[in-house]
Amino acid sequence: MYNSKIAGLGFYVPENIVTNADLSKLMDTSNEWIIERTGIEERRHIVRGQDTTTSMGVKAAKIAIERANISKDDIDFIVFATLSPDYYFPGPGVLVQKELGLKTVGALDVRNQCSGFVYALSVADQFIKTGMYKNILVIGSEVHSTGLDMTTRGRGVSVIFGDGAGAAVLSRSTDDSKILSTHLHSEGQHAEELIVKAPGMGGRWVSDIVADNDPNDESYMPYMNGQFVFKNAVVRFAEVINEGLEANQLKVSDINMLIPHQANLRISQFIQQKFGLSDNQVFNNIQRYGNTTAASVPIALTEAWEAGKIKKGDLVVLAAFGSGFTWASAIIRW
Repeated sequence: MYNSKIAGLGFYVPENIVTNADLSKLMDTSNEWIIERTGIEERRHIVRGQDTTTSMGVKAAKIAIERANISKDDIDFIVFATLSPDYYFPGPGVLVQKELGLKTVGALDVRNQCSGFVYALSVADQFIKTGMYKNILVIGSEVHSTGLDMTTRGRGVSVIFGDGAGAAVLSRSTDDSKILSTHLHSEGQHAEELIVKAPGMGGRWVSDIVADNDPNDESYMPYMNGQFVFKNAVVRFAEVINEGLEANQLKVSDINMLIPHQANLRISQFIQQKFGLSDNQVFNNIQRYGNTTAASVPIALTEAWEAGKIKKGDLVVLAAFGSGFTWASAIIRW
């Protein structure tokens, strides 16, 4: 049995900054309204024709591979987490293999939305533990901006989300640095509380949407029961963090850095207060990037590491909750 460690990290966000003031010109909202409810001040949106889910993932991956001190030819496998692939199918994993010019390694796509990166990390960890692979590229990348309703009708969702990508290289560990455990959960009875119904059997297919040409058809737009999601998130965040700590005989006081999925600053603040963690023990960057779904954890993790807030030997906890509902945590000895 082998252990895995995060050997390299990287992230990429588009240059196009969209502020709350910019959104207030498109819909009935304000800087104060958005900050009060989400803590978000700005987010990044792609420029169409310049960035895609795959291209951003590739840019983040190149940085992670370089920092891992390996060649791209050393990558054995790809795990790509996203809810916004370039195509309905195939997924972006195979496109990364192509764009990076990798050998014909396997590529797996993970569709677990906000908890996607932690799920992907868990999958990669198991492959390394069994000895099947030595170096696995794990990517979380999202383009939300092209699928949002940028009018007053959609403001409850559209002000929250941004575009970006983060990547990690998982490699076999030869010292005490390792992923200690991962913990994954789901509760499908609440699937429709945070959902995009179409195109699909649960909603409307593209042919239906085109045939009806109904400007009031909202089946292809994101829907979120915000208060319900918030109430479930704070409970599940706490549960899955505690589960990870207990599995490794650790205490809250052992946490050096908590990287929560950047869903809403108010959720992160609630969890921080519940666990009695200081500002130095929790990292948030939703203020600048919004919610980048599967990309949020690797972007925040990379920024925290780049800022020197994570050092060798630290106990790092990743936690996420989102559509599905799904939630997950990873306990890491850096």
